[in-house]
This record gives sequence, C-alpha cells and structure tokens, in this order.
Amino acid sequence: MKNRINFIIIIFALFWILLLSRLYFLSIKSNKYYQELANRNIINIEYLTPTRGEIKDRTGSIIAMSRLGFSIALKAHMSKKSKEKALLKNISFISSHFPKQTVDKLIKLYKRKDTPYNHKPIKIISFIPYEDMIEQFVAFSNFNDIIVKPSSRRFYPYENSASHIIGYVAKANKKEIEKNKVAKYLGVVGKNGIEKQYDAILGGEMGKREVKVTASNRKIALIYETKPTSSDLTLTIDMRLQAYIKEIFTDQSGAIIVMDAHDGSILASGSFPEYDINAFVQGISTKDWKTMITDLDHPFTNKFIQGLYPPGSSTKPAVALSFLNSGLVDEKEHFLCSGELWLGKRKFRCWNSYGHGKVNMKRSISESCDDYFYKGGLRVGIDKISTDLIRYGFGKKTYIDLPNEFIGTVPNRNWKIYKFGESWHKGETLNTVIGQGDFLATPMQIARFTAMIATNKDIVPHFIKKVDSFEVNYTSQTIFNTLELDKVKIIREGMLDVCYAKRGTATKYNHSIITIAGKTGTSQVVGIPQEEKERMSEDDLKHYHKSHAWFTTYGPYINPKYVVTALIEHGSHGGEAAGELVSKIYNKLVELGYIHKMYVRKEYRHLLDKETNSTKEANQTKP
Repeated sequence: MKNRINFIIIIFALFWILLLSRLYFLSIKSNKYYQELANRNIINIEYLTPTRGEIKDRTGSIIAMSRLGFSIALKAHMSKKSKEKALLKNISFISSHFPKQTVDKLIKLYKRKDTPYNHKPIKIISFIPYEDMIEQFVAFSNFNDIIVKPSSRRFYPYENSASHIIGYVAKANKKEIEKNKVAKYLGVVGKNGIEKQYDAILGGEMGKREVKVTASNRKIALIYETKPTSSDLTLTIDMRLQAYIKEIFTDQSGAIIVMDAHDGSILASGSFPEYDINAFVQGISTKDWKTMITDLDHPFTNKFIQGLYPPGSSTKPAVALSFLNSGLVDEKEHFLCSGELWLGKRKFRCWNSYGHGKVNMKRSISESCDDYFYKGGLRVGIDKISTDLIRYGFGKKTYIDLPNEFIGTVPNRNWKIYKFGESWHKGETLNTVIGQGDFLATPMQIARFTAMIATNKDIVPHFIKKVDSFEVNYTSQTIFNTLELDKVKIIREGMLDVCYAKRGTATKYNHSIITIAGKTGTSQVVGIPQEEKERMSEDDLKHYHKSHAWFTTYGPYINPKYVVTALIEHGSHGGEAAGELVSKIYNKLVELGYIHKMYVRKEYRHLLDKETNSTKEANQTKP
C-alpha cells in the first residue's frame, strides 16, 4: 500500500516538474523567438516598383515613355457566397464608369485569382489612363473594397517609326519573371530592340518600404524606405531623319542605315515595312498577329541585322581589296571581258552580255564587271578571299547593341565540308566573288565595311549615346596598315566612279548635292518558301522573284563623315532602285546640319542660296 502511494506521489511530482519546465521554456527561454515573430507580424514589407526609364533621340525628343494612370484592384476573398453581392456591386460600379470592362469579364478575372492562399488585393484592371480616371477618383474612393493605385503603361509617341530599333515591352513570361525581380512585380519586360537590350537599365531596381502596422493593418510608423530607381536612355538616332526616311521609303520593303563612319553611331535606321509597337504593349490580338506573321514582306523581321541576303556586287570592293592584298592581281592589269566565262561545261555570264572589253580594277568596280572578278577569283582562290572577307566583318557579328543579330555566311572549303561533307568546286568561287551562291550578309555588315573603306576604322555600330547624363563612348581601331592604304585608295577611286563616271552603275541615278562614293549591287533571289508561294498571286510571284537592289555609299568623298546603305527587296537594279533614295538622304543630312554646306557641289549651290533666301523671307513675314 505504501509503495502504491509513493508511486502516485512520484508520478504527480514528475507531472508538475514537466509542466513547470515547459512553462519556463515558453515564458522565458522562447521569449526572444516569439518576440521576433511578433515583430514580423506587425511590420508590413512593401516592394516599390520603379517607373520604367524614358528613351529619347539625340535631340531630346521622347520616343518611349511611361504614361501615368491607375490600376484597379478588389480585396481578396469576395467571391465567397456571403460576399457575392458586394462583389457584384463593386464590379458593376467599375463597369458603369468604364464600359469596355464588362462585368462578366471582370468577375471571371477576379475569381481566377481569388484563391484561399492569396490575401492581397486582386488587380482586375492593370491600367486606366490618368485623364480617364482622375474625374472619377473621388467616387471610387467611397468604396472600401476597391483599391485604386498609381500605375503606368509604356507608350511610343512615334507609333510605327523606328519600331525595329526601339522594340517594345509586353507581358513577362514565367522564365523572365524568375530571372527579373522588377518584371515579377511590374508584369512586363523588354521583348525586342533597345527595350530588350537595355531592359535592366530601363527597368531599374525595386524599392522597399517597411511599415509598422496594427493587427487591423492600420499604419503606425515608417521604419525604413529605399526609393526605386531607373535610368533614361538617349539614343544616337535623330527622329527627324528617321521620319523623313519613312516618308520617302513608301510602298517598298527593305532596309536603310545612316551611320557615322568614324564612331559607328547610327543616325537613322529602318527596316520596312514597320509596325505599330503600341499594339504589343496592351497585348496584340490573334487576328492582328496572324496578319503580321503571314505578311509576305515580313514586317516583324529586323532586316538591317536579321535579313540575310546575297550581297551581290556590293561586296566587290571587298573582293577587289583581297585581290590586291594577295599580290597576285595588280590594279593596272587588264582582264578581257567577253561577256562570259566557260568553266568546264558551265558558262558564267557577265551582266553585260556584250562584254566590257579590257577592264582594269578601277573600271571593274565602276561598271561592276563580273568577268573581271571571275578571272581574278580563279587566280587568287577562295582560301585567301574568304579569309579577307571575314577580316572585313562578313560572316560574324558587328556587335551592334540590339538582340538577335545574325552573322551570315562566308562560304569556303572548311564551311562546305562542315555543312555538307563535300569538297569545294571552282564554280563556287566564281559565285562567291560576285556576292552570289551561298554568300549571305546583312545590311549592317555592308554598312560597316563601307565605313572601313571610308575612314580606315574598325567601328562598332551602336544606338546608345547616354545613360541619364553619362556619355557612352565606343572606341575604334585602324584596320588597314600603311601599305594597304595605298590599295584602299584604288578601291575608293573605283567607288567614286560608280557615282560619277560615264558608265558608272549609279551615275544616272545619283542626285546628291555633295560628292559621294559607293557601290551598287543586284542579288538574285535564291528561292521562295512553298508556304509563301501558296499565298501569292501571279503578280506577286513575278514581284517576289525580282532581284534585291543594293546601294552602299559614303560621303562627303574628300572628308568622309557618313555611310548610307540601302537595300530594296525585289528592287532589281541597285542604282536605279536606291540611287534617288540615297541621294535624298544625303541632301537631308545637309539640310539638318550634319554635313556642312561647304561640301555642296558647285552646280547645286544655287539651290542653297534659294533655300536661304526663302527662309529669310519667311522669317520677315512672321508676326
């Protein structure tokens, strides 16, 4: 009996010891832990989203901005049966003020996001323009369940001008959200062009605010805050010139590049046809997207860096320079052009079926004699030619500050073995030296090589000029040594004759008021995809089988400053299709003050005098 009582006492004592020790642990030892939890419960952390930076042209004109507006959200858990009437009332009120937002649409959107795990307000309208909401703001503030917050949306004032340069922002996908904290909260990210290339700079950094709140979420005090930051960009382009090029490049597809030949800064660049980038910000409709991607002129392709074309005769100056560097062809040596060259059983024709007669290097460039390049190519060989072409920037990136640049193809023995497992044939050398066959280049590569010839500088084409107020400088280096410069002089003289010699391929079409040098090109269309052929009419088929037209130039000739390169898709002859277009661009460069009037040719001086007098008269008549 006594043992039983002792056992009960021991059990009773152990119970109280355990209870007291647990009480001690909870009240004293765990005090710090639970105090930290309590502090977390009363400190509300808010992440502050930055306003995406502006993009401006070199004159300060805004070409991409964030328009101010408001977003509308509803408190969570209103889709419960007890609160369905309140939900309908709130959404009906919103829809009555913004009829485009239908009740059914907003309810569906809300219920899709109203999960048991979400306790934050549910955004049902991401953007209402400032001017549309401001008059309604007071009425909305009377509804406790409706949360109206400042919001912004990207806007492009020039709509479809420079669309391939600027790019656009659109809804971020899951992968982009995982990589980009700003995209996670803003929901949008740069998808193309400058918007994508400099997304981290434009998007900026998130801010953070820690606020002490009560159990009912009433704010008591601000504990800590860092402001969100973002940067503005200034580009090298001039939207006045950009708009002018768009105006004169009517009803055609292709690309234009206007670039500083010394530092690679791009004044204007267009890929045509263009498209309205504002459509992508809000989310393009399936119908509009299908129309765009099935357009035979491919408006969504950035043709000046992604368009791969046989360069045709536009690369003959590069091939001619390779001939001279080989030491196997002299600039004074003549080849007899009879209009054709037989190689085995195959005939390779010159574009002039009657032949050019005796042709030296300068004349071969001026009149674009194919037979001269056939014979020089067979003597020098593809190994030397392809090595030099790669050195001059073909078959590799220019490293322009835009995403997804294509590199093209410089065909040679190794390339053919790697791609097809076949040996090289001499006939392929003949195709390559006149810019045909498997030789593919982008307009930007052609423009960059033209700048090399003009200034002896290996430049990096670029659009960025400033980040906020800080200048972004690109360095360049010389590419030709002293011995090579004497050979480059021959090439430059040949390119001058292209534009002014009696039989120069661009002479009849050159109306530039300053002296320029250049090279025309006509490249054959290799083939048209079957799915595109099925969408073509007979007239379309004829048009899309026409050759592409090239005209790449630099000017002024004496003191080269700018490169203007034009590609007209299915334009046939380069000089005829692009000569007037390129001339107008140089004339506009003079008008805008980029080229000094001292470089204007004498026969055009009277036009400047007339223009100056007209300006004076206009100023005198102003009130």
